[in-house]
Amino acid sequence: MQPFSYTKPTSQEVAIASIDQDKTATFIAGGTDLLGLMKDGVQTANKLVDINSLPLRNIEFQAHKIRIGAVCKLSDVAFHPKIQECYPVISQALLQSASPQLRNMATVGGNLLQRVRCGYFRDPVFACNKRTPGIGCSAVSGYNRMHAIFGASESCIAVHPSDLAVALTALDAVICTQGLQAERRISIHDFYLLPGETPEKETLLQPGELITAIEVPLAYKSHYLKVRDRAAYEFALVSVAVALDIEQDTIKSARIAFGGVAPKPWRAWEAEEFLKGKPVNEATFTAAATISVKEAKPQTHNEFKIELVKRALIRAFSVVGGKEQMRR
Repeated sequence: MQPFSYTKPTSQEVAIASIDQDKTATFIAGGTDLLGLMKDGVQTANKLVDINSLPLRNIEFQAHKIRIGAVCKLSDVAFHPKIQECYPVISQALLQSASPQLRNMATVGGNLLQRVRCGYFRDPVFACNKRTPGIGCSAVSGYNRMHAIFGASESCIAVHPSDLAVALTALDAVICTQGLQAERRISIHDFYLLPGETPEKETLLQPGELITAIEVPLAYKSHYLKVRDRAAYEFALVSVAVALDIEQDTIKSARIAFGGVAPKPWRAWEAEEFLKGKPVNEATFTAAATISVKEAKPQTHNEFKIELVKRALIRAFSVVGGKEQMRR
């Protein structure tokens, strides 16, 4: 591993200034992803700025929303009684992430910023435009079973790995940041960038800009379903987060996000629009599932994900809509 210096400031201003003064520096909290990337030679940093002492650990229930500090541990958020009661999709997504040991170390902000789990990105032997722009994407012609069916480009077909980000996308979350000059509130839909011709640019964050909190509006009935090769400590082949507002067996509004299928959490906008005013039954949900994969463009080895997305979505709907309603 390349040598680096380490500092642990006690204020956001000092932490942000540390990054601004040294463009090779980076923030570290849990370090569960960053340190692995550094050990593998995929990412380098001459200075690590530890933000664990900053006052960013609170979970606050405010009027019509919840505010989660960026340095909150995943396990603390997952087991918070009010989050389990009011935002089950968040708790479910976190409890299906990583392992208990990692959830005890990893933070909310770090989870949202974790890098892709593409094997070609994480092995410097292979060409990767995300790691070194302009040298090509080995995954396009390689083994791409785990890769994208939505939103990819010729430059990159990797998928975003965060379970939490998928749940937050279905809940229309807002990411709060602090830079050297100003604060920002960024919709999660805008926060993540599609690869296009610049796959090395993954988010709207500017150099030195720090995620401080996540704000989530009040949720309706919600659920997170993750399909993977093994039952624990595995990334998603496909995941689904749904939130439904149901009144008298009629869907007033729906929010759907997919994981494991795109370079960012993928929102099924057209399927959501279709569901408005529709009855809660299997025919409705099957039609919505079909609409949700209309634009899918599978790679050589992952066409199976199209059917998997449809079945996972119907299954998630059956949980949120209630089994008794699905039988009607």
